[in-house]
Amino acid sequence: MLAVAFRLLKGTSVPPDELALALGNIVGRMVADKTGLTGNFDIDLAWTPDEGQYLQFPGRPQPPPSDAAPVSIFTAVQEQLGLKLESTRGPVDILVIDRAEKPSEN
Repeated sequence: MLAVAFRLLKGTSVPPDELALALGNIVGRMVADKTGLTGNFDIDLAWTPDEGQYLQFPGRPQPPPSDAAPVSIFTAVQEQLGLKLESTRGPVDILVIDRAEKPSEN
């Protein structure tokens, strides 16, 4: 199970595709698992959210500035998990709804 909190991502026995989904939600883009890794992993990740990531946690005030250098999600993933988020282009599945109607009464 994977738990996402403000500035933290923790989980035990997490499959790579679930980690990719969580990272996609954090960065606001599609993240595809291209690691080729199998199995489940324990995850403990901490980063300093950027302005856009604060929008995912409405009502939460931004923390006061700290003396520590900010760590972006991209740097944190590389340094703490040994993985790299790379921006590429590729095909994406899209669901298009042409029309919607209320169901008829039977």
